[in-house]
Amino acid sequence: MKIVLQLVLWVVIAFLGYLVFNSINGPVKFNQVKKVRYAKAIENLKDIRKAELAYKTVTGKFEKDPAKLIAFIDTAKFTLTQRRDSSFIRFNKILKIDEPRDTVVIDTLGYASVKDSLFKNDNYKNMFKVPVEGKDANFELNSGFIEKNDLKIAVFEAKVAKDILLHDQDSDLLAQEKEVRSVDGVNGTHLSVGSMTEVNTSGNWPKSYGSNDQ
Repeated sequence: MKIVLQLVLWVVIAFLGYLVFNSINGPVKFNQVKKVRYAKAIENLKDIRKAELAYKTVTGKFEKDPAKLIAFIDTAKFTLTQRRDSSFIRFNKILKIDEPRDTVVIDTLGYASVKDSLFKNDNYKNMFKVPVEGKDANFELNSGFIEKNDLKIAVFEAKVAKDILLHDQDSDLLAQEKEVRSVDGVNGTHLSVGSMTEVNTSGNWPKSYGSNDQ
C-alpha cells in the first residue's frame, strides 16, 4: 500500500510540475509563434499598401479587388515627368503693354513599369495569401471614399484576423491577444494597414516590427 501511495504521489507531483512548466512555457512559446507570424503577415501588408499607393497614383483611387490590383501591377506604367519654371509675355490690353508672366511647365519624360519600379520579384502575386502553414486564407481588402471638409478622399484597408494568424494556438492566450491595448502590441482583433473610416495608410503594428508607415 505504501508503494502504491508513493507512486500516486509521484504521479501527482509530475502532473503539477507539468502544469507549472506549461503555465510558464506556454506564453513564451505563444509569443515566439506570434512574432514570427506577425512579421510575415506585415511584409504582405506592406506589399499590399505599396501596390495600392501605386494604383492611386495612376488612377486617383484605391482598388478593392485583389485580382485587379495584381493585374494592375503586371501591366501598368508610371508617367515620368519633370516640373520646371518658365515665363512668357502677355499683352495687357488695358495698359497697352507687354507683361512677363511666370508659369510651371510639366514635361513628360517617359514611362516606367509599376512592377519593375516597386517589386524585385513575382512574390507580389501571392501577397494576399495569409502566410501561415495549415491555413488557407486570404487578407481582406476594401476601398472606397470618405468625406472630409466637403471633399471625397480615397481610402483603403487590408487586414487579417488574429484568429486566422494564430488559429492553432492556445485559445485563452489568443483571447488575451485579441484584447491587447498597448503601444508595444498590435491592438484589436486584426493586423491591418489603412483605414476605411479615416485618412490613414499606416499599419497598426508597433515599431518593433519595423516602420508602420510608407
